[in-house]
Amino acid sequence: MVSAPVAPPVQAPASSAKFAWQPVAWFGALLIICYAPILYRMGVQWASDENMGHGFLVPIIAGYIVWQRRAALLATPRQPNGWGLVLVIWAALQSLVATLGAELFTARLSFLIALFGTVLYLGGTRWIKILLFPFALLLFMIPIPAIIYAALTLRLQMLASQLGEIMIGLMGIPVLRAGNTLQLPSQTLDIAEACSGIRSLLSLGFLSLVYAYFTDKRVWMRWALLLATIPIAIGANGVRVAITGLLSEINTELARGAYHEAEGYIVFVVALVALIITHRLLNFAAKRFGKA
Repeated sequence: MVSAPVAPPVQAPASSAKFAWQPVAWFGALLIICYAPILYRMGVQWASDENMGHGFLVPIIAGYIVWQRRAALLATPRQPNGWGLVLVIWAALQSLVATLGAELFTARLSFLIALFGTVLYLGGTRWIKILLFPFALLLFMIPIPAIIYAALTLRLQMLASQLGEIMIGLMGIPVLRAGNTLQLPSQTLDIAEACSGIRSLLSLGFLSLVYAYFTDKRVWMRWALLLATIPIAIGANGVRVAITGLLSEINTELARGAYHEAEGYIVFVVALVALIITHRLLNFAAKRFGKA
């Protein structure tokens, strides 16, 4: 009697193989517990600092992108890299020194270094390549150092004042600038830190990367739109100053309080539209010169 050939067992593809979640869960929990005080204080600053209002969105969007790439992670074999553990230890020492020296930026940056090192230690360089973009996005959740913030704010205040002076003059309104102060016939406009435009610059930079990620697969386009946010944000803030000057000549109350805040939101929306238009123009130029 001849027996029928037995079919070989069907092996599950690598992507559906059982994934070892235990080490990932353990390292993730330990990371959150160790950095809980630093993360809590950073969250408090997000809630209280208007310049960091986008901070709450950063980990949510970065986490969503990681979730989108889960299939690629599951299909990529883990190749633990010992250098990741070195980075975790370095981050712990950096956090300790920064906490003792009350250096907030360095302490918060150590969390990202530890997270990067954890992924490298558990999954290897292939996992890092898959998650490199969400790692880059996470940088936007850390408030910039105070010394850099002060220098940028001062420079942006001066730029906003200069652009405002030019635009107000073009509208036929007499204006005299002294530093970051604009003297108009009706009143004096003081371009304060809150009106420097740094809030728009930080938020627009983050949104430019998110927008480019979901609408365009080309990496160079993300960098191009990120760089484009600098002149767009500066120009939009100059327009805001000019509009404030114009409205103040109509009614001085329009340059204060809720009206002034509303102007800021409207100008920010205009900046977003300008970013989308810039994307379209870059797309047109890329197709025209064969770089699409």
